[in-house]
Amino acid sequence: MTQVLLPIFAFAFVAAAIVASAVILRKMTGSPGLSTFFAPKSAIRIVVIEQAVIDAKRKLVLVRRDDVEHLIMTGGPVDIVIESGIGSHGETRPQSSAQHGPHVLGLAAE
Repeated sequence: MTQVLLPIFAFAFVAAAIVASAVILRKMTGSPGLSTFFAPKSAIRIVVIEQAVIDAKRKLVLVRRDDVEHLIMTGGPVDIVIESGIGSHGETRPQSSAQHGPHVLGLAAE
């Protein structure tokens, strides 16, 4: 009977030592552990609605964030917001790129 119990106790001791060292290591490093896998997912706030290719480098992208759409041109020397504040039902806010000029996002990767 001792020949059967000794390997079982040795395995249980090694498994307990591995679990204890993992818990201590997680407490020392401050990592969240497995709780992030089971946490509720946050709502998606930004989505690309549509894309249209203009030429080999440039394309128009319609992006929606929090129920407001923005029309952006990417790929040229700079990325430009063509129209901003497009509502979810087609209405637009009184911002015109002709009055205020286009909003430049930054230099595009070439």
